[in-house]
Amino acid sequence: MSDLEFDVQVGWSGTGREGLGTIDTDHLVLELSTPASMGGRGVGTNPEELLVSAVAACYTATLFGVLRRARLPVSSLAATASGTVTGFPGRARFERIAISPTIVGGDTRRRGEYEDAANLAHDRCFIGATLAPEVAYEVGSVQIREPGCDQSLPASERDATAPAASAEGPDAGWAA
Repeated sequence: MSDLEFDVQVGWSGTGREGLGTIDTDHLVLELSTPASMGGRGVGTNPEELLVSAVAACYTATLFGVLRRARLPVSSLAATASGTVTGFPGRARFERIAISPTIVGGDTRRRGEYEDAANLAHDRCFIGATLAPEVAYEVGSVQIREPGCDQSLPASERDATAPAASAEGPDAGWAA
């Protein structure tokens, strides 16, 4: 297998917590600053949110593949993720990242199979596994919504669970 590279450009101006920056990828530009909770400007996103987002995105995409391969009913997924930083402001470090998936279009009678799939996706998400020696990386509660129940999700989660079109089919994405 070949090595893969992912390149971004980061610009920053200003000193410390008062600074502002941008992250530029091939298809996206994000504003960047220190979070307000750390005494910064709180503009755009921040490295802490991006790290939690990276783990959550990897995990969620991996879980979808695991569910499809296990032939478990699923129309889409939503997830909440939380990262805990300890030791701020002295020796700040990520202590924990926890992800709680919601399986939309699932079969509640098969809860055990969904929980097994959630744990397997935990093990197969390479970004979370890369951090795991230093950061507690955990799967929280697994929620299952029967078909047609996605309207009970908040609008932000309904939008996040809309299936994306892919020329490579429903199992495209991260290795599961």
